[in-house]
Amino acid sequence: MTTFLTFTILGLVLGAVYAIAASGLVLTYTTSGIFNFAHGAQAMLGTFLYWQFTYGWGWPAWLSLIVVVGVAGPAMGALLHTLIMKGLRETADVTKIVVTVAILLGMVYLSQWIWHPEDARIMEMFFGAGAKIEFGGVVVRVHELICLVVAVAVAIGLRLLFTRTRVGVVMRGAVDDPDLLRLGGHDPDRIAMLSWAMGSTLAVLAGILVTPIGGGALEANQLTLLVIDAFAAAMFGRLRSIPRTFAGAMVLGMAATYVMAFFPTEWTWTGNLRVSLPMIILFVVLIVLPQDRLRVAAVRTRERYRPPTPRSAAVWGVALVAAVFLLALLMDDGSITTFALGMTFAIIALSLTLLTGYAGEINLAPLSFGAVGTIIAFHFGVTGSGLASRLTLWGVLLAVLVTAVVGGLVALPALRLRGLYLALATMAFGVFLSNMVLRDTVEHTVFGVTFSIFPNGTLIVPPLRVGPLDLRDPRTFLMTATVLFALIAVGLAALRAGGYGRRLAAMKDSPAATAMLGQNLVKLKFGVFMLSAAIAGLGGVLMASAGGSVAGDNFSIMASLALVMLTVVGGIGYISGALFGGLMAGVGFTIMVATFNDLAVVHPSMETIYKTIGQLLVVATALIGMGVGENPSGNVHKIVEGYRTLRGAKGLLAGAAAVEAVLYVLALTGVVGNWWFAILTVCLAMALPVAGRMRAEAPVRATPLELAGLDEPYTDELRERLDRELGLPVRERTAGKEASVHAAA
Repeated sequence: MTTFLTFTILGLVLGAVYAIAASGLVLTYTTSGIFNFAHGAQAMLGTFLYWQFTYGWGWPAWLSLIVVVGVAGPAMGALLHTLIMKGLRETADVTKIVVTVAILLGMVYLSQWIWHPEDARIMEMFFGAGAKIEFGGVVVRVHELICLVVAVAVAIGLRLLFTRTRVGVVMRGAVDDPDLLRLGGHDPDRIAMLSWAMGSTLAVLAGILVTPIGGGALEANQLTLLVIDAFAAAMFGRLRSIPRTFAGAMVLGMAATYVMAFFPTEWTWTGNLRVSLPMIILFVVLIVLPQDRLRVAAVRTRERYRPPTPRSAAVWGVALVAAVFLLALLMDDGSITTFALGMTFAIIALSLTLLTGYAGEINLAPLSFGAVGTIIAFHFGVTGSGLASRLTLWGVLLAVLVTAVVGGLVALPALRLRGLYLALATMAFGVFLSNMVLRDTVEHTVFGVTFSIFPNGTLIVPPLRVGPLDLRDPRTFLMTATVLFALIAVGLAALRAGGYGRRLAAMKDSPAATAMLGQNLVKLKFGVFMLSAAIAGLGGVLMASAGGSVAGDNFSIMASLALVMLTVVGGIGYISGALFGGLMAGVGFTIMVATFNDLAVVHPSMETIYKTIGQLLVVATALIGMGVGENPSGNVHKIVEGYRTLRGAKGLLAGAAAVEAVLYVLALTGVVGNWWFAILTVCLAMALPVAGRMRAEAPVRATPLELAGLDEPYTDELRERLDRELGLPVRERTAGKEASVHAAA
């Protein structure tokens, strides 16, 4: 009985912290309509600030609490709303999600830069671990009591705020009908900013309270994911009800501690299950609870995508293969391997173009499906041993097939979900796979067969060999990955242009109208999920093969979120957006950091400056994602629009091509280095749209009067100009307009 009471109290304490964090989520969503995926990162950043003030600089704990919870937390939330969130009106769900994901990643990168992950940082409980109170033989720490009291106070306070105060009613109206709220003399933006400040404060408070309970050293990713577990509690209340959110948090906390207390110790997967339990509950809650009705009409957003025709996609695919071939001639084997890794990420990103860009279904865990394909290929697709081992074609095909089936199994219970709920369901699947499957390194015996899903935490995946095609050569691997990307891209373009693609586009625009016209939404969603998962599975196998080995961290939810964010930044509805997102997620961070680290080694006197620039670039990548709200169609759309000014400028394009050819020859012969070639190429690409705009805006010389009607056709403007030049009276058309204007006046 004592054990039961002890773990019940521990569960209530953990649930109390979940309740505080989830209440902040409910608060911000209720008043702004935006689900804050960065909630855990805000808690993490506030906790690191508290550690810095208290343990790094020796401030009193009470003063650190006042500064962090009372000042830094509210300021963080208010700034986020003012600078970013209020600009997300009339954007699609995926844009709102990706902006908060970008904030999450930016905060994680910032914290890892300021507080290096290799340095251990420990936080103690309030009043110390020795401050205890005994109730009926059960020992409770003072810190744990504080968590319970604070959670109850937050729940009661928010309940009273929303039901008994004018401010709470106004907060709910800020998202329900902001225009009506303005007519009542209130400012919706100011109300939303207040709610974001309060939500951020609760997140920071939850992070400070939960860290000493969990024990261990402060780590950015773990603390962020720990608070993300509160998402399940928030969904208990359907992001509306504080009491149901509080009850769900308590169930969540006690379930986690009961698993740890009462599951048999010989079950090797008990620890993984306890960590995965919040995401399992989140997935179940999303499936069981009633969903919103289908949208009756399309919601017009600011995203505008122009999918390419199959012909143009084929042309650009050939151009991509040729460009990669020429670039490979300039690279050494190490750079080629890195480039090939980026191309495999781009293939995974193509699954997002199909699923999200074309069909409007959101998947926040594409690398998790890549992990499924990799596990199948490792166990069933490798032949030989040692250096003679090879990945077989049948193993790759089996991996793709099994991943498609897993995608269908994940989609099957989630067929009723859309938008935010679907995003949360796929995120729950990704975190569950990382915690439950990719951490399973022990041996199991089933029907006399002994196996390990992820032996030693690393999977060795050798290159593919099919007849004369051997991908052990880095250049061959790179070109094969590029050709596969181009072929899949052309296939997606053909699919989008066909009847199936038009049905997907209709489902994205208005599911209700699509269903009313006789389309089977279940079949559409099920099919597109399976096809998308198959593409991600193929990319995952190639990614593992490109590096030779992969660990569970290569498929983490953070890596998936980065890939999704960068693909949306490039343009989720464009194939080229997948190329941008894949290359940036796969090799962009690595190249940026490695380059400036190398410069720091070569120039020791400027080591600090070079390393700082490298870290700033990584954080700046996340900042780009925060700006998606201003350019929701993606950077590719913006770049393409800039190049449209070059239509008809054959001389300018020919000159640019000649300059680029000269630069390439100079780089190939070693006259200029590869970095100078890359820098000058980027400068040339950026200068072309500017030159095109200058050309378009240049004043056009007026046609001589004696050539009027010869060099340009007669128009009303030309006739009026002739009248003015010849001193003739205004023609009747113009006079009639002026008379009507005077009459109206």
